[in-house]
Amino acid sequence: MPGDAPPDGRSPLTVLFVAGMSGAGRSTAANVLEDDGWYVADNVPPTLISTMIDLVRESDPDISRLAMVIRASDETIGRQLDDVRKALEASGARTKVLFLDASDHILVRRFEQVRRRHPLQGGETLVDGIARERAILAPIKSAADLVVETSALTAAKLREVVEGVYPHQADNRLSVAVQSFGFKYGLPIDSDLVADVRFLPNPHWVPELREQNGRDAHVRDYVLGQDGATRLVELYLDLVDLVSTGYLREGKRYMTISIGCTGGKHRSVAISEEIGRRLRTQTSSDGAPRFDVRVIHRDLGRE
Repeated sequence: MPGDAPPDGRSPLTVLFVAGMSGAGRSTAANVLEDDGWYVADNVPPTLISTMIDLVRESDPDISRLAMVIRASDETIGRQLDDVRKALEASGARTKVLFLDASDHILVRRFEQVRRRHPLQGGETLVDGIARERAILAPIKSAADLVVETSALTAAKLREVVEGVYPHQADNRLSVAVQSFGFKYGLPIDSDLVADVRFLPNPHWVPELREQNGRDAHVRDYVLGQDGATRLVELYLDLVDLVSTGYLREGKRYMTISIGCTGGKHRSVAISEEIGRRLRTQTSSDGAPRFDVRVIHRDLGRE
């Protein structure tokens, strides 16, 4: 079965393919993975991936986590990557695909900021290059295990997300990202569970709380003191308990819980912090933490 120890006694191998749109954060993701101890290879043609993995494992049999950054080449790359994954899993490896995406508008802005040409632009416009790459990568995105939308993410927040894709420790903990956001800026598309806390009174309309945020004690106490706030937190903890068991059983080790209010400054931040705090206190039967928890505030600081 995929993930079983190889017959030669080496550590089970995990291969993470990092794909996505140019300008969506592939290089940032690769740097994060490398910092976390992954062996990272960039721009390896799919036809050479198996050969490269064999060479890496021969040089260092203890390497068990490889990340391969995949870039769009031609229309066959989706099929080629699918063939590579099947071959690797047949050999006992575990494979995953992380896909990084962003809106066309954001990609155009990022390329213009760094004054670079799109790699598939050729003699056409930047928009044409983005469209060509999106079409080529569509099969890979549809088959990805995790799609991260980076349009609204800073490099620091993208790092937090990528660090949670796989726990650093070789354990059975579920990595949970609790993410606050503002509905006015759009729903995060990488959410597994979403809670709308706009039913709670908005601290924005309390003059002494308006300029503070949900991490400040006065705002936190105001939000959590409202009718239904604590009950919502408890219900979501029950839901995470239910879903996490199934995720681990199915081999998924990453969950994103998105908590939304109007602007992502007060209510969603306070509730996210409280859910994160309570998740960190939960332990397994052996006393070890059940979850690897990160709290991310996507829209905090926006005007």
